[in-house]
Amino acid sequence: MNRTPVLITGAVILDGDGRPPFPADVVVEESLIAGVEPPGSVPPDPFEVLDASGMVVAPGFIDVHSHADNAPFLEDADTSKILQGVTTEVVGNCGFSLGPALPTHRGELAELVARFFPPGTPSSPSFTDLLVLSDELGYVTNVAPLVGHHALRVGTAGRAARRPGAQELAAMGDLLREALDAGAFGLSSGLIYDPGMFAPPAELTELVAQLPAGGVYATHVRGEGRQLRQSVEEALAVARHTGRAVHISHLKVAGRPYWGAMPEVLSRIDDARRQGHDIRHDVYPYTAGSTVLSALLPPWVRDGSTEQVLRRLQDPDVVKRLRADLARDGDDWENLAFGSGWENIVIASSSRGEHDGKSLRHIADELAREPADTLVHLLLTEHLRISMVIHSMCESDLRTALVHPQTMIGSDGLPPGARGLPHPRQFGTFPRVLSRYVRETGLLTLEDAVRRMTSLPAAAFGLVDRGSVRPGMVADLVAFDPATVQDTATYTDPIRSPEGIAWVMLAGRVVARDGRYLGGRHGMRLVPRHP
Repeated sequence: MNRTPVLITGAVILDGDGRPPFPADVVVEESLIAGVEPPGSVPPDPFEVLDASGMVVAPGFIDVHSHADNAPFLEDADTSKILQGVTTEVVGNCGFSLGPALPTHRGELAELVARFFPPGTPSSPSFTDLLVLSDELGYVTNVAPLVGHHALRVGTAGRAARRPGAQELAAMGDLLREALDAGAFGLSSGLIYDPGMFAPPAELTELVAQLPAGGVYATHVRGEGRQLRQSVEEALAVARHTGRAVHISHLKVAGRPYWGAMPEVLSRIDDARRQGHDIRHDVYPYTAGSTVLSALLPPWVRDGSTEQVLRRLQDPDVVKRLRADLARDGDDWENLAFGSGWENIVIASSSRGEHDGKSLRHIADELAREPADTLVHLLLTEHLRISMVIHSMCESDLRTALVHPQTMIGSDGLPPGARGLPHPRQFGTFPRVLSRYVRETGLLTLEDAVRRMTSLPAAAFGLVDRGSVRPGMVADLVAFDPATVQDTATYTDPIRSPEGIAWVMLAGRVVARDGRYLGGRHGMRLVPRHP
């Protein structure tokens, strides 16, 4: 059924391409922008007039680093992104996707999914089946899926800390190609997590080399503290050896002893760009990260299945060795606790909820235990299904990354549907950039901030019909008041929608207005356009 065409009047336009704002009226017909015209030049009949006086109208924001793979399977619509003005999410990041797996390893993939995603999240034997089921259930935003390296590795070789054999690596390649044929935009890895952390660089290079031209390799690098420099070099080497685009996810410097390294790291990335390599990166506008609590464990503890890990954690000799490891930085692993302090590691979400919002130091004092013993106790009690917020970065490094002209914005919010006190980035990332780093501090201009959220990521992921306010583009739009747009989510009260966003339009349909989602699932799965 044809929809009435829409005329957006009174707006100041930020076209997403970095140009200064300009007044214009926007004509929307069906799902497309049909015109961007001088104010008052289009007669109101036969349009539905949408008055945007006092508002900036911009392309819908693109979240380049989302973990909302499970959103279609939630009974209630996940509105955490659409209410921020996000209209497209790149999912399947950090190596985590809900498929594929060979039949002999599907149970192990299901176990991995259960550790990182809320209860009830399915896993799938094929990426095609996963996408078909997700499509049937529908999307609140548009999604651009990546296939996760963890799924490929678990789905062929299990979870053990070993190199895959030649036949297993070939099977990983087969699963990767099936996912690409089904609609994956590329491959992701999470090299601080098991089992991805057990993969040698050659394994990743061989897989990335199988991506089509235009495919993206997005990587959570192997280390973001002591190992940051060498981890970035590993990512750059993949680009050099394969000729494929490499996207460094949530670039950061974690751990107080390493603060101040961001200028050097960005310089090295720029050197690689000047040499002709396609390197991208994103950040989130917070100095705390968030992930599963088990990421604090060294690799030798995380080798194998959940039950094997739990058995180790019940062994006094293992716990004794673990205490020693947690007290120093890892020589060959990312010790997330080092340089952060137990008081800065806060429980975010757990099944029991009794410790949500408390730091490990606080819980240790309550239980009269050492912090390392408290960590073990919580992991055992929660069967490893527990997440944290970790305050490990400094504002100076964040700002240095934010002002870099190639920096995109990603939320890195954990999968929606979790209980407790998730990181506020899931609910406030994009308005926070516009309020804190544009209006309040002047670190970014408004047009440049919008560019980082729209045309820059659209070009990076090949979303050729999104990310700009131009005729012929899909009418994914957001209207906000630059004087009042504001994130309201905090670490102690994170599940709060932002303010100052008047409406959000998805393919020509207004789907959110004045902080209220209007219902339905009007997003779509986007399809890559690999040459």
